Amino acid sequence: MIIKSILIVTVLLTAFLFGQNSMSGLKTVDYVDLVKYSGLWYEIAKLPNRFQKHCAKNVTAEYKLRADKKIDVINSCIEEDGGIDKAEGIAKVVDLKTNSKLEVSFVSIFGIQLFWGDYWILGLDDNYEYAVVGTPSRKYGWILARTPQLSGEKLNEAFEVLKAQGYDIKKFVMTEQEKL
Repeated sequence: MIIKSILIVTVLLTAFLFGQNSMSGLKTVDYVDLVKYSGLWYEIAKLPNRFQKHCAKNVTAEYKLRADKKIDVINSCIEEDGGIDKAEGIAKVVDLKTNSKLEVSFVSIFGIQLFWGDYWILGLDDNYEYAVVGTPSRKYGWILARTPQLSGEKLNEAFEVLKAQGYDIKKFVMTEQEKL
């Protein structure tokens, strides 16, 4: 009886762990050149989230590689009332082999960064024209581009990356970017 119970618990635990792994197992890109990745990115689409709900348009993210291999992050947007919102943070690479798994923090107390969040690069155009970013939970997701608009072909490629990673692409909303 005890052996049977242990066997059942082992099977259930294995099934649970396998299910967790298969659901959260996002595949990142093979390698990210952080020098090429640095610079200004325009948000093209995103999964709606609480920390961006005040952003009405012109959402951007700027990444600046530092000498210590960390990355300064400046996110900005225009709010409904026309005001500009900026959030400054820092990113660190957590997968040094690929540079495709990072963590980002926008909370600092006395110079100590708190509350790190996953930032995984799931898709990246060969010429770094667009990037697809997500998190293992699939709660957050973004399509970023080097220009305020992305061609239909490139946008479809980015959405295909998200779909292949198990995201529900119908939940993504397009970001308004004023033409320059």
